[in-house]
Amino acid sequence: MAPPSSAAGGLLLWLHGSAETGEQSRAQVAPYFSAVPELRLSFPTTPIACYGDEVITAWFGIPGVPITATTVRDEKGVLKAVEHVHEMINKEVASGTSPTSIFVCGLSQGGALAIASVLLYPQTLGGCVVFSGSIPLSKSFAEKVPPEARKTPVLWLHGMADGLVLFEAGHAGCAFLQELGMACEFKVVQKHARRVIQILDTRWWMKSSIIFDNGYWSV
Repeated sequence: MAPPSSAAGGLLLWLHGSAETGEQSRAQVAPYFSAVPELRLSFPTTPIACYGDEVITAWFGIPGVPITATTVRDEKGVLKAVEHVHEMINKEVASGTSPTSIFVCGLSQGGALAIASVLLYPQTLGGCVVFSGSIPLSKSFAEKVPPEARKTPVLWLHGMADGLVLFEAGHAGCAFLQELGMACEFKVVQKHARRVIQILDTRWWMKSSIIFDNGYWSV
């Protein structure tokens, strides 16, 4: 897993869904941020075995679909993936990027990893955007969420018609964050949280969460 390259400005770290790749995500997402040169984009890819002997691109094992509000995960695998994400964030911070200029975003399983990584990171980040994801950790992990992590704002978009990660899982995830005292804005999408308008919503949300006031934020 290659870490994002370091430079001045902010970073958007995008985590793909299972059976997808970072390059696929780049093709779908990067064009909508081309007018924001201060924000660098990183789309890592990682493969693991998920279904028996079959190897697909995924961040941790998949217990089965659909994912519901009560689905039990391989938390050991989740925590190992979180460590990888933290390594990328730590290298970025060590290069001089402010933690509050780093956004961790993800779709489906990538969204689950994004929010888990933010919850367990010891510093406040710029924000987290979850597209049709879920909380992949049990509520017992609430006591392990650092005070600084609870200050990271979250935007959660979830499709009503998502058949892989059910709407109930997303709604329960946002409610869990609010129980922790975190600022979580939940937006309902009538179909799937992949459409252009949701990416544009993300841009506007990020604009309000970070100081990029050089006139580049245009729709």
